[in-house]
Amino acid sequence: MSIEPLERLGDAERIRGVISAVWGEQVVPREMLRAFQHAGSTLFGAESPQGELVGFVLGFAGLAGGFHVHSHMLAAVPGWQDRGVGRALKLAQRAHCLDVGIEEVRWTFDPMVARNARFNLVKLGAEATRLLPDFYGEMTDRLNRDDRSDRFEVRWRLSSARVERALAGEAEAPTFGGPFLVEADGLPRRVGEPAPGATVAIPADHHTLKAADPTTARRWREETTDAFARCFERGLAATWFDRGEGYVFERAERLT
Repeated sequence: MSIEPLERLGDAERIRGVISAVWGEQVVPREMLRAFQHAGSTLFGAESPQGELVGFVLGFAGLAGGFHVHSHMLAAVPGWQDRGVGRALKLAQRAHCLDVGIEEVRWTFDPMVARNARFNLVKLGAEATRLLPDFYGEMTDRLNRDDRSDRFEVRWRLSSARVERALAGEAEAPTFGGPFLVEADGLPRRVGEPAPGATVAIPADHHTLKAADPTTARRWREETTDAFARCFERGLAATWFDRGEGYVFERAERLT
């Protein structure tokens, strides 16, 4: 594949095609995408050797809490997922931001999706700094319908040593301080109190669980939301994701 800036009017329709392939039918006006292009947003696409758009990343300027880029959408079409498309697009976004003097990118993601958690925290070196309960309200796309739209906000400090290590494949796991929320016979169970090194488990595949057993999936959503909130209230940030243990929380001030 190749990574290219998406600057032409026709690219807006191609982006809409990727959105439909990943999330289902979405009302994302071509005119809005065109405005993002004209304003100079970070908008890059991944193209197959045949010239097909197989993924894209979209970010725009944010002012809340300091100047940054808010990365709103990152997607790869089915058949191109888990093949490095997302990483390549994020590297293009990072390079562009650094070229124009922007040192931080932020975005939100569903903390129940294990694959995204590992990608964001371990592969990219971002840190989840706060919980946004039901951030988007009710959503109707095929990935998010019939679920609460809880989100983590992550900060990607582009020039930090942590990010440099992660992108070089040299990220180091923090010290595990013991479990806070664990999986017990398929259900969440609280253990102890949140402290540095605390781990919070999530289901291995939330989307599959939601389809097979909505009641259990809702229970996991409720229990993890409460556990995450208590960790953030204690001044902790999620800095790592271990497939066996879940999220690992560290003191946020250690990261700044």
